[in-house]
Amino acid sequence: MILEIKKYPDEVLRQKSHPIDTITDEIKELASNMAETMYNAPGYGIAAPQVGVSKRLLVVDDSLGSDPARLMKIVNPVIVESSGELFEEEGCLSIPGEYELVKRFSNVTVQYTDIDGKECLIEVEGLLSRIFQHEIDHLDGHLFIDDITMLQRDRIKKSIKNRIKVGDYNVTETD
Repeated sequence: MILEIKKYPDEVLRQKSHPIDTITDEIKELASNMAETMYNAPGYGIAAPQVGVSKRLLVVDDSLGSDPARLMKIVNPVIVESSGELFEEEGCLSIPGEYELVKRFSNVTVQYTDIDGKECLIEVEGLLSRIFQHEIDHLDGHLFIDDITMLQRDRIKKSIKNRIKVGDYNVTETD
């Protein structure tokens, strides 16, 4: 089932997500629905807060669905090591149509539990590193617009406010 993607400035996007203690059938269904939503958007990743759920769950697929084996359903991820530097354009399903250059680590090691309850450790680089960092940020209420200049952020906020006024953006203005 395709879920509604929450748009900035929806409050759920700024909340710190709660850890998942038990991987229930409900959590598995949420992860599957998140994957369907991500592919429909389309996007490389989506975090539970982006669909209105404050839980530490995300799905990522750097193939945009062209390789089903690339889909990862990730519970309680934590970046345990990082190195290098990457400075590339980034966007967000919760801030549609807006893109800016964002500085990230080029390599990260992430510890997490997979959807079947197995403890995992993965080392990723490049695009996948950026996806992981972006989605894990969502779990902490942090958006890519927090990592750009005030001038860039103000331009994006103004663009969003203009789209809200003409009905092209599906949130009520709170910012």
